[in-house]
Amino acid sequence: MEHNGSAEKEIRVWCDGCYDMVHFGHANSLRQAKALGHKLIVGIHNDEAITKNKGPPVFTQEERYKMVRGIKWVDEVVEDAPYVTTLETLDSNNCDFCVHGDDITLTADGVDTYHLVKEANRYKEVSRTAGVSTTDLVGRMLLMTRNHFKQGSSKLGQDHSARSPWTGCSQFLPTTQKIIQFSDGKAPQPTDRIVYVAGAFDLFHVGHLDFLEKAKSYGDYLIVGLHTDPVVNEYKGGNYPIMNLHERVLSVLACKYVNEVVIGAPYSVTEDLMEHFNVDLVCHGQTPIAPDVGNIDPYAVPKQMGKFMLVDSGNPITTEDIVERIIRHRLEYEARNTKKEKKEIEVYEAMQRVKLAEKCG
Repeated sequence: MEHNGSAEKEIRVWCDGCYDMVHFGHANSLRQAKALGHKLIVGIHNDEAITKNKGPPVFTQEERYKMVRGIKWVDEVVEDAPYVTTLETLDSNNCDFCVHGDDITLTADGVDTYHLVKEANRYKEVSRTAGVSTTDLVGRMLLMTRNHFKQGSSKLGQDHSARSPWTGCSQFLPTTQKIIQFSDGKAPQPTDRIVYVAGAFDLFHVGHLDFLEKAKSYGDYLIVGLHTDPVVNEYKGGNYPIMNLHERVLSVLACKYVNEVVIGAPYSVTEDLMEHFNVDLVCHGQTPIAPDVGNIDPYAVPKQMGKFMLVDSGNPITTEDIVERIIRHRLEYEARNTKKEKKEIEVYEAMQRVKLAEKCG
């Protein structure tokens, strides 16, 4: 890479965190961080450090390492990263600076985990994605209300008069710009073998990731069809989906194996869809296939065309399994969320007092 007649130095950017239940908010902060340099290195805390400072993580450290490696903007993952970001951590990974969202992260003792890199002027901030957080998603699962996906966010916590500005409820507002930022915008080459998969892809997790990696291995260009919220609710029942269609679109687009997403794909794979996208192969995982209206097999068309394959990714995890984990540890997670929000409110109020004092001179 040339710049002003000389080789430009490669800028290596450091991000770190828990990355529990990796969602499009995490992906968006990593996308913004990558844009500040050439290579993005992501450090991930282990289960022990998270449990001590925040409470029990939903996903295991191995699952979290794999999920972050699956995000399209991530170049390297550093496992077992220290909870407090030090200059030694940056230097040992040849990173120029650290990037984090504009929310606050504290240790169990209430210390800002980025105070060292901030003091050394090796810290940059990016905007947090409003309307989603791991705390909020856990809250949606704990409540599992019938209409949560219509509202875009659950009512989390009991004290509605005091809300953390970082993990409190806020409406996620999808825009075309956000989709463009997440999409790589590349059309398939004429020689590409095109693979199509469809589903809910709710609460994007390692089971989805392994399935998409396997499906992509059968071709060159992977298209994911996402069903609408009412359709997902029809075949999954209960209170699904937990994430609305727009949230699910961004979560899937952030995956490095995915090339394109069909927003609101038909439940039954039609001949029109096969022809329109020039699909060579349709894949489905090991989960049961619910029939369409009229007891019709939704994959009848690709089967008749000899273009259907059942794929075993070797990972049996489902969204229902994740919800089960949350419900099983309900009290622990509720305590974690309440404690985290209380701490954030205290810090936020202290920051506001400092700002007010500065303004008043």
